[in-house]
Amino acid sequence: MGDSAEKQAKPGFIKGLKSEFRKISWPDRKSTFRQSVAVVAIAIVVGVVIALLDRIVLYGVDFLTTI
Repeated sequence: MGDSAEKQAKPGFIKGLKSEFRKISWPDRKSTFRQSVAVVAIAIVVGVVIALLDRIVLYGVDFLTTI
């Protein structure tokens, strides 16, 4: 009984999906490149900060355990 209603709903869903895809404003190549560079740069900076904090904590723990 529910199969016929589901089959009729699928074309409407696909049609709605296509109309929503037309509304998307895709970024241009320059903007995408700049944002990608920013993400990579921030990831590198955060990685370095975490590595430095890890070293500081490691030295601190070593210092406390050798007292």
